[in-house]
Amino acid sequence: MQDAFTAFVLNSEAAETVSMDDISRNPGAETDEQLMVEFSHGLTDAFNALFLRYQQPLFGFFYRRVANPAQAEELTQETFFAVLRAAPRYRPSALFRTWLYAIGFKILRAHRRKAAYRATFMGAPRADFEPVAQSTIEVEVLMRNAVGKLDRLDREVLMLREFEQLSYAEIAALLNLPLNTARSRLFRARMALHSLLAAPIQQSSAQDLAQSPEQSEERI
Repeated sequence: MQDAFTAFVLNSEAAETVSMDDISRNPGAETDEQLMVEFSHGLTDAFNALFLRYQQPLFGFFYRRVANPAQAEELTQETFFAVLRAAPRYRPSALFRTWLYAIGFKILRAHRRKAAYRATFMGAPRADFEPVAQSTIEVEVLMRNAVGKLDRLDREVLMLREFEQLSYAEIAALLNLPLNTARSRLFRARMALHSLLAAPIQQSSAQDLAQSPEQSEERI
């Protein structure tokens, strides 16, 4: 199984051209859980279908939490390798998506611990784990900066809901929270984000009002 995945990752063109006609049934019509059960019984094409479904969502999950796309790609592949190793023990007692992101969280925490260790004991520069504002579009910069200022748990709840599109129940399960706590955390995060995004606008308006008439004329 692992060899099949390695070849699949190293050849992205082959991944994009996987023919579903080679499969005796239509995996696109099957649930994630059905595909994972089939893969756990040795059907590698079922894993290919899951990989195609979740490669980009999982990459986005990591990219919003680490410093650069290369790290996000590495963590994405590490997560799929972990899925390979765990496949024989898989039981469809929960949604595959929840199970997959739970693995992703474990790998992300391990990555952060290693980076913190290198920064503390080996003198390596500590990686920035927050979303990096690289876009020249002002709105995107403001959004990224505002999300980075949220409480860590509130930020995770918000990103899992808004970007990963997880349900309240899935978020609660992933973060080990009561369902009502997940709901209240999301509400609090949205309100805080609204305030943070409004602050630059209010500050800009105040600065404009504080300018002297001469300064205003110079800008026209």
